[in-house]
Amino acid sequence: MRDFHVPGRSTVHAVNGICATSQPLAAEAAISILRAGGNAVDAAVAASAVLCVVEPYNTGIGGDCFVLLSKGGSGDIIGFNGSGRAPKALTLEKLKAAGGVLSLNSVHSVTVPGAIEAWARLVEDHGSMELGRIFEPAIRLAEEGFAVAPRIAREWRFLEGHLAHDTDAAAQFTNAGKAPGLGERFRLPVLAQTLRAIGEKGRAAFYEGALAEDMVSKLRSLGGFHTLEDFASHRGDYVTPIRTQYRGRDICEIPPSGQGITALVMLNILSRLGLDKLDPHGPERFHFEMEAARLAYDLRDRHVADPGFADVPVDWMLSDAVADELAARIDPMRRIGDLSSLRDPLNRDTVYLTVVDKDRNAVSFINSLFFGFGSGILAPRSGVMFQNRGSGFVMEEGHPNCVAGGKRPLHTIIPAMMVEKDRAVMPFGVMGGAYQAVGHAHVVTNMLDYGMDVQEALDSPRAFPGAEALDIERGLAAATREGLEARGHKLKEAFLPHGGGQAIVIDHEKGTLTGGSDPRKDGAAIGY
Repeated sequence: MRDFHVPGRSTVHAVNGICATSQPLAAEAAISILRAGGNAVDAAVAASAVLCVVEPYNTGIGGDCFVLLSKGGSGDIIGFNGSGRAPKALTLEKLKAAGGVLSLNSVHSVTVPGAIEAWARLVEDHGSMELGRIFEPAIRLAEEGFAVAPRIAREWRFLEGHLAHDTDAAAQFTNAGKAPGLGERFRLPVLAQTLRAIGEKGRAAFYEGALAEDMVSKLRSLGGFHTLEDFASHRGDYVTPIRTQYRGRDICEIPPSGQGITALVMLNILSRLGLDKLDPHGPERFHFEMEAARLAYDLRDRHVADPGFADVPVDWMLSDAVADELAARIDPMRRIGDLSSLRDPLNRDTVYLTVVDKDRNAVSFINSLFFGFGSGILAPRSGVMFQNRGSGFVMEEGHPNCVAGGKRPLHTIIPAMMVEKDRAVMPFGVMGGAYQAVGHAHVVTNMLDYGMDVQEALDSPRAFPGAEALDIERGLAAATREGLEARGHKLKEAFLPHGGGQAIVIDHEKGTLTGGSDPRKDGAAIGY
């Protein structure tokens, strides 16, 4: 329990349901759906749709979605990979011949949006409401306008230049080239019309017909290889979650093409290093965490790819032998010197949310455009901002993650679920692009090694092994910084705090829920 003499957030407690998101308007929308008789799946989609309106640089209907679902609190977790693929006509040779690169604002970085198909399929299979009803809060906010929150206003301003590359994007997401300021009312009427059309006609309204024609026309006008068939044929996939055990709990993740396996490799390494005997905020703990991260991300960058195109050695990566070998490489007093830098060190962002309802259906849900405002390319008549997930590919022939038509790139967004005694006990996630796997391991070890409650675990200072130095938050103590430098780590202060996160603890014995929401965002956990 936190010290009430010190500013901070309390955990949120409820009986009937909780939603935790990065924006209070989204959490409130989810609770309104639960109160109206919807379940956790309906509420999660409603919250995500609201976030696509009020936090549009972090997420959008032109992005992707991954979900873990426990029905009735069961430990038998359902996984869904709602990520899109590269256009089928794209090849490495064509990309090189076109002088193309997979830069963040390149049309060739745009993969087919997977979120809407994921939302529609999950609601149809596991929800209880119609999409049109679920979208009502988001449509209302897009039409009537919303007041821009502090963290959102700050990052929107940083992204003005990114939006300026595309006149359609600047026209709909700025005021004459300027981002809306703190507390300013902002409307997205074109996006509202698109959400209404999808609510009335379902996934077909997005992937076929006028909206699809608008999206494909914009992409092809910029030299993209996208076709109407790429959109019409898109389907997400139900997948079997992968898991590892840490201190008697199973931690579940979406399998590759996502990077969730990276978090599990980290936890396997850390389970061998006796974290519980260390100061949770001291240099030894952070040194071990950063070295485990560097080793796990090295595996990620060499092996994780679309399993439909590459043989991803999941069982080997999660084996005891690999964990033993990697843990043995960590010197308690010295940074490993012969590891390559992370291929993707940028602190990109997304939205993560979680909902648990009165029947203990638990949803761990993540939706993203990758970089802020994705590719910065907007389809004008539909208001769809395209993600730039294709920049997660590499252009190295023969690499498992090399760009190819119809292929999914290595994906950073990862929902998680903790299971104990065959029951789901905590849906959770931590945003922040490549940081997310470190965030998962950090939150899990904060709770299971150090006994932190869910809010304390999210509040705790963070670090990330960047390309040239550890990106550390200001909350890291001076003695910890000195101890890391003494072990050979270079340090630099992170430009923005690392990600954000949400979690809900399910106490099946007491029949209560406990929620936490990261102070690095504008968000909230709301229960009833």
